[in-house]
Amino acid sequence: MRAAALFVCLLIGLAAPPAWAGDEVSAAQAIIRSQEQAFARDDAATAYSYASPALHATFPDAEVFLSMVRRGYAPVYRHKSFEFGEGRALDGRIAQTVRIIDADGNPWDALYTLEQQADGSWKITGCVLKGVGEAA
Repeated sequence: MRAAALFVCLLIGLAAPPAWAGDEVSAAQAIIRSQEQAFARDDAATAYSYASPALHATFPDAEVFLSMVRRGYAPVYRHKSFEFGEGRALDGRIAQTVRIIDADGNPWDALYTLEQQADGSWKITGCVLKGVGEAA
């Protein structure tokens, strides 16, 4: 329930992006896609490189990070399809929805969040998964 509430709040909070946000959303999608492809290759180091410093503090190395994704984010780790939905950028943050069909054919909605770093790059700060049809 908490994850669903966070999902809705983030989307509402980013409801009116400025016109320039399209380039940032495209960049975020490229980062998310690159991480998704790294997971498909079991390339822990590359997948980990797209994670934010806060995620690095929580998961101190690439193998620990990949293990967490395998256990807690199976639809992100292995899936049949991964399609971008709406993305919103505002004040150095991006919220990007993704529709995932997992390996068993079950639909999921994912909300990725990214934050711009001091060097101008974008890093993934989190991903909230919700099974389509799950109660909030």
